[in-house]
Amino acid sequence: MADDRQARLDAIAAEIVGHRPCAFEICSQATNIVPGDGPAGARVVLVGEAPGAREDATGHPFVGSAGRFLDTLLAEAGLTREAVFITNVVKARPPKNRDPRADEVAHYRPWLERQLEVIAPELIVPLGRHALEFFVPGVKITQAHGQVVEAEGHRVLPWFHPAAALHNQSLRETLHADARGLRDAL
Repeated sequence: MADDRQARLDAIAAEIVGHRPCAFEICSQATNIVPGDGPAGARVVLVGEAPGAREDATGHPFVGSAGRFLDTLLAEAGLTREAVFITNVVKARPPKNRDPRADEVAHYRPWLERQLEVIAPELIVPLGRHALEFFVPGVKITQAHGQVVEAEGHRVLPWFHPAAALHNQSLRETLHADARGLRDAL
């Protein structure tokens, strides 16, 4: 059963990576499409907004300084990167690191929904406002972070994006507290 789920998840990743050539600018300009990493049996799925430059170069999510900080937060939650699935709402880096557009989010939406269906996580952790908007439209990250929200059959625990804490040191303790909240929510 677990092997079947992993095979289905791997097939979705191959479909995401192999869908080019594509008419969307972010797909055609990306060095690598970044479908996500982690086991099909993950209890937690972390979802960012889109790959950055390092992710685009490597094809893996959260590999830069924000990823190292995310690893620290996961450890505080009692988890490892290998135990969670990490992905993004949009699987290709937007040019000049701009925010993803609604049509780009819609383009990748079916694949993310299929990934979540296969994994069936206990908890989804949207990282930042764009990811939160995907799961709980209209809710502000400043109000919802660290609180479990029920949304369309999913338990969602929003966090600020780890990169935000690299630019705004006052968010570091907030993210550490939210990581402890993840541990408690499982």
